[in-house]
Amino acid sequence: MNLSVSIADIKMKNPVTTAAGTFGDGSQFGDFIDVSRIGAIIAKGASLEPWKGNPPHRLVETPSGMLNSIGLQNDGVEGFIREKLPRLLKHRVPIIVGVFDKTPENYARIVKRLNREKGISGFEINLSCPNLEKGGKTFCDYPELVKEVVGAIRKATDLPIIAKLSPNVTDIVAIAKSARDAGADALSLINTLVGMRINIKTREPYLAKNTGGLSGPAIRPVALAKVFLVSEARLEIPIIGMGGIQTAEDAIEFLLAGASAVAIGTANFVNPRATLDVLEGIEQYMRENSVNDINDLIGAVRAHSQ
Repeated sequence: MNLSVSIADIKMKNPVTTAAGTFGDGSQFGDFIDVSRIGAIIAKGASLEPWKGNPPHRLVETPSGMLNSIGLQNDGVEGFIREKLPRLLKHRVPIIVGVFDKTPENYARIVKRLNREKGISGFEINLSCPNLEKGGKTFCDYPELVKEVVGAIRKATDLPIIAKLSPNVTDIVAIAKSARDAGADALSLINTLVGMRINIKTREPYLAKNTGGLSGPAIRPVALAKVFLVSEARLEIPIIGMGGIQTAEDAIEFLLAGASAVAIGTANFVNPRATLDVLEGIEQYMRENSVNDINDLIGAVRAHSQ
């Protein structure tokens, strides 16, 4: 039974990876799982300089999910290289490093710095975080800005570039095309949706920044639809599907919709075995349904004609 998949030039032993910002450097999960069994780790990564993130409150629970407004708090690229990268590399799986900042030039500078380190398999470019500035436009709102950022990064590295896209756009296929045309090798679909909760006693939003990123099972049908729409557009670019995946059934839906791999995110917070539970469930499904190659499931949905 073959479980291996490829995301551009990144060879994964199986299609299960982790959503950025939900898995630490992997060492936090060592008491629960053998981290080396998963297909890859997508690490939160870094901005060029340290970011303090947003003030509290930064998290609030919602039905079937959570809102976060962390603000991409991190120690900067040098802190990431010094503290987190060595621990990530110990797991002997492909390490995909998240990259985010406020200008195309800074994105490129981060990637150039990371290029000097051994063991990194690729970069996930966060074009879509919605919770940095009140009312601020993200790069992913505009195809021309996506091209500018991805193009700058493409000039800075030969390693695979994975563009992480936002669902908070009118036409995600157009954004995906822009990323591909600028040199992205793969796509991550989707980042969080914009959401909000209000405390009816104080009449104030629970989050200090008012709105935040909605994640968890509540967004899974949206994420699945976005993966399907981009896959159906036949862009010839692999997709990592993410958004509310908790079970093997969830993951298989994403594979059938066109994802070549799946990332487990919020589920890691409630079940530290989530990645391996999903992997083992996929293996069981393949045995029970006589599927010998995981790649036979990718894009195999029998969609109704329109």
